[in-house]
Order: sequence, then C-alpha cells, then structure tokens
Amino acid sequence: MSLASGLFSKLSLSLIIATTSTSVAHAHFQKMIPSTNVVDQETGRTVTFDLTFTHPMTNGPAMTMEKPLQFGMQFNGTKTDLLDRLTAKEVDGMSAFDAEVQLKAPGGYAFFVEPVPYYEPAEGKFIIQYTKTIIDAYDAGEDWDQMVGFPVEIEPLTRPYGIWAGNVFSGMVRHNGEPVPFAEVEVEYANDGSIDLPNATFATQVTKADANGIFHYAMPKDGWWVFAALIEDGTMAAPDTNNQVPVERGGVLWVKTDLMD
Repeated sequence: MSLASGLFSKLSLSLIIATTSTSVAHAHFQKMIPSTNVVDQETGRTVTFDLTFTHPMTNGPAMTMEKPLQFGMQFNGTKTDLLDRLTAKEVDGMSAFDAEVQLKAPGGYAFFVEPVPYYEPAEGKFIIQYTKTIIDAYDAGEDWDQMVGFPVEIEPLTRPYGIWAGNVFSGMVRHNGEPVPFAEVEVEYANDGSIDLPNATFATQVTKADANGIFHYAMPKDGWWVFAALIEDGTMAAPDTNNQVPVERGGVLWVKTDLMD
C-alpha cells in the first residue's frame, strides 16, 4: 500500500467514525435511576433518584432538563405527585434533578416522569420520553408489570428486578394501550466510564419487536439498562416558528441486573 493510499484509508475511517459518532449522539435518554430497585431492611426505606437527560452509554454529555411535567409514584393503582420532592442540581453544567422518597409499605411501586418536550434541531423533531422504573418493597413481588397509562409505554413481561446479568428481558410495546407490531426499541447501558466501546455502533443497541409488539434482549453486564420504544405520533410547532414538526414519543423503562457471584 502506498503512503497516499494509506493516508486516504485512515482519513476515510476517521470520517466514518465521526459520522457514526454524530448519529449516536442523537440517542438521548431520560435517566431516572434509583439508589436501589429493591427496598428491604438492609437497604432501608429511603430511595434517592437521579434524573438527568443524557447519553448513558457514553457517560454524557448531559443536556438541559427542565422541571418535569410529571414526577410521581404509583402504588396499588393510586398515583402520588412527587414534583415537590425534586431538588435541582447540575450535571456537566446542565440542569438536572435529584429526589428522595420513603417507601413504608410492602408492594410494587412504579416511579414515573414525563419531561417537558425537547426540541432536537439536528433531527427536526420534538422528543418526549415517558419514563418509569419499578421498585419492589419488602419482598412483596407484586405489581411488577403495572402500567401507568403513558401514551407509549413498555409493559414488562419479565419481572424488572431480581435479574442476573446475562438474563433475557422481555417487554411489550404499547401505544395508547395497544401492542405495536415491529416497534423499534433502543437499548443502552448506564456506563460510569469504565466500559470502552470498540466503536460508536456499540453505544446504542437496536432491536425490533415482533408482530405482537414483544421484544427480547439479553443484558450482558450488571448495572442499569434502559429500554426505549420509539414511535412518531403527532406534531408540534417548532420553537419560534409555526412550522409543524414530528413528535417522537418514547416509552422508556429502566431495569437493573446484578452479578451472580
């Protein structure tokens, strides 16, 4: 290989990586990670939450998160507004939130957040990620598949806690309550910076649901994983204009795996 062709090959590879990295950078996820997904006598009653709008697998950068439209808890079918539990903070110089909640009774708790719609100029659309996670309190083992009634939502078909790393998680994508055939689902890992990616394509895993809206994914590492079912639904006026742009509604679910020693 000549010097010129070698330089051309390296330049081409650099351009490919840069282009791929740019596309991956669009994979925004609403982070809502609790300090634990199982409350018992050992962990205590208090659960803290990190709510950040970010790119989990690349460990940032974070983007500005406005105060959510909803942040709450569902227990025994009853919703509790927790917006007053939010405490503002900064991540990567951007606004984000913490929260602290006490769980006193045994049962299954669904925590959920509806963020303010985020306009992504690079994609020319709004992004709304309806996000939830399920916490079990005092070994109740109940209501782990509960739905909170978001327009787009993932119904867990695998209990979303007490999962070993390497287990397969299954879920059903629902839009206005109905299964979504062949829905696209993005998957990322909440990387603390210790995982080096072979290349940019590993940042966001992508799979499709089957004809019944059901998807499966094997999580290879312990930690927090996010599943986002993405559906374009409706339009909104772009900022500072009357132009209508698409709205991407994401049903987002956070699931934790643990290492089998």
